[in-house]
Amino acid sequence: MQIRKKLRWVFLSYPPHSFPQSVFDFHAVSGFSVKGPVEPIMVLLGANATLPCQLSPEQSAADMHIRWYRTQFSPAVFVYQNGQEQGGEQMLEYHGRTELVRDSINRGGVALLIQHVRASDHGQYQCHFKDGQSSQEAIVELHVIGLGSVPHVHMMGPEDGGIRVLCSSDGWFPKPKVQWNDMLGVNLQSLSESQTQDEDGLFHVEASLVVMDSSLGNVTCSIQNPLSGQEKVSCIFLPEPFFPKMDPWKAALAGTVPVLMLLLIGISYTGWREHQAKEKEVKKKKRELNERDQMKNEKEMAQKATGKSRKFNLNCSFSDWRKKHFQCANVTVNMEIFHQNNSDSERNENFRVETQDLSLSDKQGDCNLITLNQEDFTSGKHYWEVNIKDIDEWTLGVYEKLTDKSELSTDLQNKKFRVLEKKGSEYRTLTCCPPNISQDDCLQIGKCPQKIVIFLDYEDNDISFYDMTEGTHIFSFTQTNFSGSVYPYFNLKCMEHSHLCNIK
Repeated sequence: MQIRKKLRWVFLSYPPHSFPQSVFDFHAVSGFSVKGPVEPIMVLLGANATLPCQLSPEQSAADMHIRWYRTQFSPAVFVYQNGQEQGGEQMLEYHGRTELVRDSINRGGVALLIQHVRASDHGQYQCHFKDGQSSQEAIVELHVIGLGSVPHVHMMGPEDGGIRVLCSSDGWFPKPKVQWNDMLGVNLQSLSESQTQDEDGLFHVEASLVVMDSSLGNVTCSIQNPLSGQEKVSCIFLPEPFFPKMDPWKAALAGTVPVLMLLLIGISYTGWREHQAKEKEVKKKKRELNERDQMKNEKEMAQKATGKSRKFNLNCSFSDWRKKHFQCANVTVNMEIFHQNNSDSERNENFRVETQDLSLSDKQGDCNLITLNQEDFTSGKHYWEVNIKDIDEWTLGVYEKLTDKSELSTDLQNKKFRVLEKKGSEYRTLTCCPPNISQDDCLQIGKCPQKIVIFLDYEDNDISFYDMTEGTHIFSFTQTNFSGSVYPYFNLKCMEHSHLCNIK
């Protein structure tokens, strides 16, 4: 009684702020405190999370009232009282997913187990202990990590003089970070980016990029979780022939306008100044030509380093753009020879659909199954498709009639072949002028192509093969220099077995 009177006199005689903090912590020191983990608990989406709390000093919590809650004291995440779980105040979304881990409850250690963690479980939790009139609590932070799907990267089509590329992915939490990079690791700025949440709170990401530089070759889309730092990456190969090229009149206008401006500005200058301006223009064009050749060489080296077979998507808009810039060649197949080598009636019917009419083509005895129903290729951009489904051995490509051969040479020796060859499961590329065969490269192709399209760009000296079923770039002859007429070529034998290369 005397002690209580003295304490009352002390509190009435002095203002509260004049007492040290230890006076107000008297109850906590004499009772207990609650400790939680210092760092947030990080759990993958769909896994189980364990949120621990510990009484200090150690003492039994078996007879205490233990409550876990979020922002409101009630309803709660979990309630433990009188030695058992109390479900009356539990939030509906945690019903059947929570339980109290009591292995160390006699030493004051308990933990809340949350099963099948959701995105909505992310955030702060309060663990509250009450013993009689004494109560204490601690904060536990739960971070839910959602790693989404591998980014899907595909080309949307031409835009503003370049190619628009779209990167998309689902199932991320929290909101992820998106980054584009070129093949050297340099960051590229996104054109647009959107992130939306579904009914489960997971983020769907879409980011687009317009690639203007055709020499880049590869671009990479990486999506990263901001909490764990884990990321998923996808790469896309951008073939140079699919970049829109400037029309000739635009190129001429772009070069003429600066010249006209210089002439207007320098009209009062002497002929010597005009002569200097023309020399400067010539040097500029030579420098640009050298830079363009250097960029092309660097691109070819990068393609060899990263592999010649890269997958990309050809959607409707991009296919329409391709057909607009490449003219469909009017070719047919020599069905008489084809039937002799292929007895499958269903496959023959498919071949008839792919071609336009039936006619015998090459009279030279080289077993070429393709007939070109027009003048030979001496300029322009052309493409044609060949259905090679279920054929074990074939040779496909082009041949060029050479104009600088001797008149005494045979007709076949005046032809130079650039072809893709299949025998069983092996593929290789050949450049040959009978009777000599030069093997350029052996190719690793995972799935046998069902339909191949050949793109021929005469001015750019480019012959490219693509698997149209899988959307895969197979191979390109880029070191070709055409000097004569070019024709399509298709044979149901390899070059080494064909009599084309047995001429002595």
